[in-house]
Amino acid sequence: MTEKKVALSSISLIFACGTALFSDGKQYNICYANNVIGAVNTLLERIYGTGSGGITTNYSTTLSSVAFAGTVVGMLTFGYLSDKAGRKFGMMSATGIVAIFSGLSAASSGANHSLHGMLAMLIACRFLLGIGVGAEYPCGSVAASEQSEEEGIAKNSQHRWLVLATNTMIDAGFVIGAFVPLVLYWIFGDNHLRAVWRLSLGLGVVPAVAVFFWRLRMEEPNRYKRDSMKHVRIPYRLIIKRYWRGLFGISLVWFIYDFITCSHTSRYPFGLYSSTVTNAVTGGNSSLTVVFGWSVVINLFYIPGTVVGAFFVDLLGPKVTIITGLLAQAVIGFIMSGLYTQLSQHIGAFAVVYGIFLSFGEFGPGNCLGVLGAKSGPTAVRGQYYGFAAAVGKIGAFIGTWVFPIIVKDFGGSSSAKGNTGPFWVGSGLAILSAIVVYFFVTPLDHDGMKEEDAKFREYLEAHGFDVSLMGLPEIETVSYAEGQEISSAIKDTDSETKV
Repeated sequence: MTEKKVALSSISLIFACGTALFSDGKQYNICYANNVIGAVNTLLERIYGTGSGGITTNYSTTLSSVAFAGTVVGMLTFGYLSDKAGRKFGMMSATGIVAIFSGLSAASSGANHSLHGMLAMLIACRFLLGIGVGAEYPCGSVAASEQSEEEGIAKNSQHRWLVLATNTMIDAGFVIGAFVPLVLYWIFGDNHLRAVWRLSLGLGVVPAVAVFFWRLRMEEPNRYKRDSMKHVRIPYRLIIKRYWRGLFGISLVWFIYDFITCSHTSRYPFGLYSSTVTNAVTGGNSSLTVVFGWSVVINLFYIPGTVVGAFFVDLLGPKVTIITGLLAQAVIGFIMSGLYTQLSQHIGAFAVVYGIFLSFGEFGPGNCLGVLGAKSGPTAVRGQYYGFAAAVGKIGAFIGTWVFPIIVKDFGGSSSAKGNTGPFWVGSGLAILSAIVVYFFVTPLDHDGMKEEDAKFREYLEAHGFDVSLMGLPEIETVSYAEGQEISSAIKDTDSETKV
């Protein structure tokens, strides 16, 4: 196989591992299956009304947030399964769960066509879908990170391909998740909104099934074959002793970032300005074409940040890139808060500055938290390391959902200038705090860093009396770790070996 074909094959495997994030995605952190529920909520309220006889606030909030609980369950459960059962098992299970429950969500129905029964089924399906969504993090993202150091991937582009296959896919899924309901509404119109919401959910099956078949012929990443602890007891005490500092730093930053950007029902505080832009441009028009159309525009603001950031993450390194993005976003946030009155009178300038603000979020933490979470720990517990950090982030998003409305109220309410700008002062300050945490707690990542860390991890375990010969899958024999170089060969017929 030529060098070019090897490179293309390796890149294809990275995307096969990571692209499911497009269809599965992170709850309100940008992808199709979960992002589309916002539009579905809007449609359900238009069809059935609000209040005691229709979609109550309690149902609406539960429908929007229940997948969050499933996501956390999936992250923690499949973090363990990813390490003990294998990356492929986790990825296939995750994609299958998302495909099945996307379809069942679209087919939701209650006894005797009861509205509350339909909503109960939809909520249950969204929770179970959330488990598949959460499973994709420690399985798909982790496998993609391990593929990024395979033969054929240039060292100076390892992080780039991982970002493009994961966070950029998430952002693309976010845009498509906003665009699909708009297209369906154009097709079916106001008289067939039921078809719009059911098809919006049901189409989530398509990318999930496509990725499922794409992954069928995949094997476990070579790094997992060499360094997993699938068949041996994991020495958690030794692992925590060595890796607690980095895990604490990444988890805390993820918590803060999701707390201020990715709350599961509305993106406080950053989502506050999206409504400002939309209302100013549309004059408060409640037409579904206008509402869905501007949702697409707002989500498009993320794309430049993630794409440009992907080409800087190898140049600067994930640690420097995330700090740069956080500090830049904080500065823009302070400017928007301080000049809110003037900017709100010039909506074009406001939208541009707001777009730059969102782009810096993806340039830094949006891209780099996943890279740091996937590549900072050893292969043996990479799924659990990543899954735990991501789950902490989701908990931050949930808390932010309930805390930021209180902050808005304490600043004077959403109808006042202070109520609109106060959360941005808080959010920008927390962005600076996140940059400080990254500086002091997160270790810089080098190219081929996972290979080097696995070698150091083996030496660390040996020094503490752990039998490292039990690591890896039986088919793979790994040697030369003392020098940080790996030579792997399949053991086809042990009995026929000749001893010299």
